[in-house]
Amino acid sequence: MKEPLLYRIVRPLITLLFYMFFHPNIIGKENIPEKGKIILAGNHTNFLDCLLLISSTKRPIHFLAKQELLNGMFGFIFKNMGIIPVNRKAKRNNEAFDAAINCLNSERVIGIFPESTINRTKTEITIPFKNGAVRMAFQSGSEIIPFSITGKYNIFGKGVTLVFEKPYAVESDNYMHEIDKLREKINTMIIERR
Repeated sequence: MKEPLLYRIVRPLITLLFYMFFHPNIIGKENIPEKGKIILAGNHTNFLDCLLLISSTKRPIHFLAKQELLNGMFGFIFKNMGIIPVNRKAKRNNEAFDAAINCLNSERVIGIFPESTINRTKTEITIPFKNGAVRMAFQSGSEIIPFSITGKYNIFGKGVTLVFEKPYAVESDNYMHEIDKLREKINTMIIERR
């Protein structure tokens, strides 16, 4: 499975522009291994979160994202950036799940926001998670790297911070328990950055 050519071309440009405009504070990127399958899972605060993650590692990230992104004038770009489209109206997304598992089995990186939407509430903690991240981790034998995004995307000013925790393994197929564990890890990271 080849990495998307467009991703490899635009990633350095995205990184340059992102650092120029937003000056992100990225902590723990050494926790992302240089090789091997891994799942990055964290909170979703803004439509810029994907660009922040792309800017944090040289490894291409295959994001699970709503399938509507493939429509319209930017559809071509998203198709060629390696995203895995998800039908958010379906109870089960077998195609998206299988594509993500295949991606992981090819020793790639998956990026996922378990909240499955931008958290627009005023709370500092996450909204309830879907089980996709822990399910695919257990079934593929991949580890999860929890991440937290805090602060604001201030143009030409510091504000947004991205923290990567150390990888950990999902231990059972009790997905409700594993979701709670992942959510607790991420919420703790968010609270620690207050």
